[in-house]
Amino acid sequence: MGGLCPLNTEGAIIVQSDLTVLLDERCPSAHAVREQLHRFAEARKRAGSIHTYRITPMTLWHALDEGWTVELAIETLKANSKFGVPLQAEGMIRLWGRRYGKLRLYAEDGALLLNGDAAALEALKHLPRIMAWVEAVRSPELWQLAPDSRGLLKQELARQGYPVMDYAGYHTGESLPVRLREQTLKGVSFALRDYQEGAVGSFIQDGAARGGSGVVVLPCGTGKTVVGIAALARLGAATLILTSSRTSAEQWKDELLDKTTLAADSVGLYNGQTKEVKPVTIATYQLLTRRKSKEGEFLHIGLFNERDWGLIIYDEVHLLPAPVFRMTASIQATRRLGLTATLVREDGCAEDVYSLIGPKQYDMQWKEAEKGEYIAAVSCAEIRVPLDASQHPRYAAAAPRSRLRIAAENPGKLPVVRELLEQYRDKQTLVIGQYLGQLREVAGELGAPLLTGETPHEERLQLYDQFRSGSIPVLVVSKVANLAIDLPDASVAIQLSGSFGSRQEEAQRVGRLLRPKQGENRAWFYTLVTDGTKETEFALKRQLFMLEQGYEYMQLSAADARASRVQSEAANG
Repeated sequence: MGGLCPLNTEGAIIVQSDLTVLLDERCPSAHAVREQLHRFAEARKRAGSIHTYRITPMTLWHALDEGWTVELAIETLKANSKFGVPLQAEGMIRLWGRRYGKLRLYAEDGALLLNGDAAALEALKHLPRIMAWVEAVRSPELWQLAPDSRGLLKQELARQGYPVMDYAGYHTGESLPVRLREQTLKGVSFALRDYQEGAVGSFIQDGAARGGSGVVVLPCGTGKTVVGIAALARLGAATLILTSSRTSAEQWKDELLDKTTLAADSVGLYNGQTKEVKPVTIATYQLLTRRKSKEGEFLHIGLFNERDWGLIIYDEVHLLPAPVFRMTASIQATRRLGLTATLVREDGCAEDVYSLIGPKQYDMQWKEAEKGEYIAAVSCAEIRVPLDASQHPRYAAAAPRSRLRIAAENPGKLPVVRELLEQYRDKQTLVIGQYLGQLREVAGELGAPLLTGETPHEERLQLYDQFRSGSIPVLVVSKVANLAIDLPDASVAIQLSGSFGSRQEEAQRVGRLLRPKQGENRAWFYTLVTDGTKETEFALKRQLFMLEQGYEYMQLSAADARASRVQSEAANG
């Protein structure tokens, strides 16, 4: 590779033939290059100063959706590559780029049609799963498809590396008279922020062919719920809202009643206790995927057909379970809006979000939101904690998977938690972890309440209220904190343990701190990692999304954290 291209001694990246891109953050231009690279490549791992990215059809299509071009992507690589761009890599980018926009779905006289250039359609003839949906070949450039194949066809073509532009349109659904209030029921003046207005406009596109389906990506705390509510009001149609938890569903209902003219009897909660199907109905993914046995039917799949929905909102779309994708494939004539803080998925289903929910319609970077003071400025730090001496024999004898848990539950983390709580004793603090045994022990040692998935709903709401009011300064929480929880007064989060290398989870946990704060508008995120163990490897991967958003993790030792508290106390007299 290097022998065919001139050496660029200033280059911050190395591009490999398989479209792996290595970024050396020690180079002076690394920060600027990273800003461009993350637009069309996905961060995969970090080892020391080297960041590894991968360009895929999906990352390239998202860039093209946002206005990038193939030439711009290739020029970015060439201008910053130490050894040039291998011909094989450039060829793959051009191939994926040529496929973008070449296949178009549209409806005509009740028929579903696939239009494309002859070469593209000829290539598809060798794919039996695609041809099973073809009812007639009208011409080399035009196929007639089975009417119910719209979603499944897009899903399969995306997996095969062919994005489909869907111009088949949407039905309006059941009419819903609703508008946004200029003053909320709580007596607060209300208007959309500029970026919220932009997000709604990008989604709806005023009737443009590709408007009405897609994903809006906004940082935690910037009002994704408001964007969904505004889209609902703009379309004026019956809406099904799917979200991640019962608590989140109730928050959606409160926001709808507070910020729109909808009456209380027009908004229903569809959950384990109540099955209200109203013009606006809010349900959870967990309920929709409930069934009596692994092979049984989904008990509540009929909710998709209970009313003539004009819009379906997928809150926290990055958590969308696989069964809901299958349900979504059959409702492609209904407008679909996905809301998320990160499109990162750890399950390989990014193509399904793209094909079945729609392309990314709007994306606001976290640091951009911070500059606008829409979110708090968060300082991130990783504190390396020695493995407690009592755990050394157990760790040495354990299997690899067990070693991670032993490291995550390291008792040596508790003194560091105490140090941090003392340092931030005037701040509302979350202590977050993965393992219930560890959390129970820590909550008992700290004398703090514990909130898990087992906590009864009413008790959970009471704890939230007490935390918001300040009567509870420290709350120990399990992975329920990964979901949409309204904890606006949390200024500090201490992460004890997490789900392996989940970038998505790390972003959601940092997101718990992002709501704007009064005064200095700052927050602090600490992740405790057992030094010299497998936990350090997973921590590097967990942090990737935040690093790509421009955040840096300060590396500290347990002794550094202790010294920091002493210095803080000295500064405060």
